[in-house]
Amino acid sequence: MSEHKGPSRRMLLGAMAAGGAAMTTGMARAAGDPAITELQPWMRSLGDGVDAHPYGMPSPFEAHVKRRNVEWLTADPVSSVNFTPIHELDGIITPNGLCFERHHSGIARVDPSLHRLMINGLVDREIVFTMDDLKRFPRYNRIHFLECAANSGMEWRGAQLNGCQFTHGMIHNVMYTGVMLRDVLAAAGVKPTGTWLLAEGADAAAMTRSIPMEKALDDCMIAFKMNGEALRPEQGYPVRLVVPGWEGNMWVKWLRRIEIGDQPWQHREETSKYTDLLPDGRARRFTYEMDAKSVITNPSPQAPLSHGKGPTVLTGIAWSGRGTIPRVDVTLDGGRNWHQARMDGPSLEKSMHRFYFDFDWDGRPLLLQSRAHDSTGYVQPTKDALRAIRGPDSIYHNNGIQTWHVDERGEAENVEVG
Repeated sequence: MSEHKGPSRRMLLGAMAAGGAAMTTGMARAAGDPAITELQPWMRSLGDGVDAHPYGMPSPFEAHVKRRNVEWLTADPVSSVNFTPIHELDGIITPNGLCFERHHSGIARVDPSLHRLMINGLVDREIVFTMDDLKRFPRYNRIHFLECAANSGMEWRGAQLNGCQFTHGMIHNVMYTGVMLRDVLAAAGVKPTGTWLLAEGADAAAMTRSIPMEKALDDCMIAFKMNGEALRPEQGYPVRLVVPGWEGNMWVKWLRRIEIGDQPWQHREETSKYTDLLPDGRARRFTYEMDAKSVITNPSPQAPLSHGKGPTVLTGIAWSGRGTIPRVDVTLDGGRNWHQARMDGPSLEKSMHRFYFDFDWDGRPLLLQSRAHDSTGYVQPTKDALRAIRGPDSIYHNNGIQTWHVDERGEAENVEVG
């Protein structure tokens, strides 16, 4: 196993020479390029004025960058999921319009003036809040990832979906603005016997999840904005629960009621669903935390290498529900040799991290993998290591190492290696 400790002077000079050669080739191509020598249409006339698009939209040349679903995955798109195009993004913040959706009864269209949040159960005083009431509590901003527990779930039995948007795209990472759940609960006065709470949504499914009081009083939020603007309807407008580092099904959208109790409620979403099936037929319950995970987003099946041999930038994302990601390793040969990637951008608790690995591709096939290390010392396992413990019949919490095969043409495919 070899470890990449950083560039030497010889490596830097080699990279500069390779980059210079690439630029020289590019300049040679540009000599007769009509994109350089001729005026383009947008250079010949005035563009739209400042009021043409009161809410800004992406360039039409980026129209392919969008959420996508898998039609055969569910019987009906009303209770279904679509996927974030993580292969088209960089940095760590997901644009609001690209955050994946998961609904159990479609998107609730809630009038904020008629929306209420009730706190009841084992409390000193039952309270009903309007949206204006909630916004009078101290306000906080936190950047966190939200990952569906079923993210990568279709891959338990082997490579299946050909694109990281579909294998790993049930995740997004945004800045939430809202109030701390503990402050709202303090206004109601939780009784000493109140050790659990039930969060309920206002959608037609009446989504409910039990949450331990320790978590509720730690870092949970009631959010009404993401990335600076109001929540989108598909993300729970006007208000949702934020449960950092824990499975997305617990982040109840269109939050309308919180009941305090002395035990979990054992509702559908924590019994028949969102439990982890083991080989002997038993199921692990209350596996809330999302384990450390990573994926290479470029190159990948939806983002092939199109530039040919030479300087190449490999990039991806990593995250952990237990802390930060101080290190990611990558391999170009299916795990024979590992190299330490370069981490770049903010390193925040229970948030995405961006990594890069710059190398000179010689045109030979690649077997790409990434392996995340989180701040607790946990190391992302292989899929075989997970299956050895949990078998092949699970759905949730698949954080195994992903492999992409890149051929001589730069095309990538979802594969597994032993």
